[in-house]
Amino acid sequence: MQNVIVDLLSYGAANAPAIIAPGTKPLDYRSFRAHVAKVVTALNGFGIGTEDRVAIVLPNGPHSASAFVSIAAGATVAPLNPSYRSDEFSFFLGDLNARALVLMAGVDTPARAVAVDHCIPVIELEPSKQIAGLFELHPQSSTFPGKSDGPGTPQDTALVLHTSGTTSRPKIVPLSYDNLRASARHIGESLALTANDRCLNIMPLFHIHGLMAAVLASLAAGGSVTCTPGFNAFKFFSWMSDFKPTWYTAVPTMHQAILARATRNRDAIEKNPLRFIRSSSSSLPPQVMTELEDTFSAPVIESYGMTEAAHQMASNPLPPAARKPGTVGPAAGPEIAIMDGAGTVLPSGITGEVVIRGRNVTQGYEKNTEANAAAFTGGWFRTGDQGVIDGDGYLSITGRLKEIINRGGEKISPREVDEVLMDHVAVMQVVTFAVPHEKLGEDVAAAIVLADGASANSDELRSFVRQRLADFKVPRTIVFVDEIPKGQTGKLQRIGLAQKLGLVK
Repeated sequence: MQNVIVDLLSYGAANAPAIIAPGTKPLDYRSFRAHVAKVVTALNGFGIGTEDRVAIVLPNGPHSASAFVSIAAGATVAPLNPSYRSDEFSFFLGDLNARALVLMAGVDTPARAVAVDHCIPVIELEPSKQIAGLFELHPQSSTFPGKSDGPGTPQDTALVLHTSGTTSRPKIVPLSYDNLRASARHIGESLALTANDRCLNIMPLFHIHGLMAAVLASLAAGGSVTCTPGFNAFKFFSWMSDFKPTWYTAVPTMHQAILARATRNRDAIEKNPLRFIRSSSSSLPPQVMTELEDTFSAPVIESYGMTEAAHQMASNPLPPAARKPGTVGPAAGPEIAIMDGAGTVLPSGITGEVVIRGRNVTQGYEKNTEANAAAFTGGWFRTGDQGVIDGDGYLSITGRLKEIINRGGEKISPREVDEVLMDHVAVMQVVTFAVPHEKLGEDVAAAIVLADGASANSDELRSFVRQRLADFKVPRTIVFVDEIPKGQTGKLQRIGLAQKLGLVK
């Protein structure tokens, strides 16, 4: 049986570009396929094979994309955030039981010392200076005891990632080759990706969004992906001009940063039209969706994904089908339903927990019986998101269950308050969150970034919200900030925000 990764790369024309990056020649599919085979052979020669975990700590760019794909073809790849500190590397490398750690040659990182402490062999990646994504692997130890067994099968684990661990210890999510193949296909079908498409990747490549939507879905369609060093709103439009992408995918905060610089880059937008823009990993305010479409004259496709589903679960369709702002579209891969706390699947129009099942969904968290018992009900995976499906099958996410504010028994969706405040002309960015309350348990608070040159006070904003929402939903505390704290991928963080902003004694 042919290796899944090799199969996914087989659709690209031999001379067509697969990976592109600033300052180097593109890597074509013929060379990429040969490179993948070479990497698998090298890993096997080191005694590393299927189900062996190879952690990679690499800066964003063509080599992290190429390493993800090529290492996954012969082992289990585990990308880690290069910005972690020593204690974090110690936890993740130990939790993964990594067989080896791949680092960029000559790059100083605390991961190297941690690997030595954990007796994890280090493999240095020596990048090609001429061709994007090509590299050589140089083991720094001769002791790599273990098997060497060629490429993996569909049921083997291709990728492992950790959950964010916002409210609990991070959990290991194993994803099989079959999970990755299904998700890549689902994304490609939703976006009608072809060999003519070129993605501009600005997402971090230690997170499921960038790995699957930008990289693997593009390659599975025979298209190309331009791998940037990471998100940079100041360079975004020059990258558009240089590489002429047909689409990009990002989280809402990135879209907002791009919009803030769009007016002065009108020429680049007009000369390099996009086929579509994709948004995922966090709810996109309808106001931002409208502004993106007006600015770029391209449809914005909001999708819904998570690590446990190898990314995509639902997606708004491309035109001429209807896109519904405020929804994440119909199911686009796995089955989606709404379930109550007792495990009963609810009819359309009733709010409950979003549940999924299908080929792209993980079989369960690793060595975590308690978490799996809570996460799976009757074959359905509980996402932890609250939502409702309308009569047309479109899913609206009303919030994370853990983020719902319980004000004296009244349940408030922070997203609902966000969307009202975003309609105020002075508000550029907002995140609503819970603050402790002595009598009510929790109360409503909002952190707000004002638009450039705009002014507003708390009373004005509260009055604005009160015109559209019940009084118990109006934020009692409003904090004006220059920047809202974000997670590793640029997502706004609600949980723990009260502590970060000094609102909890």
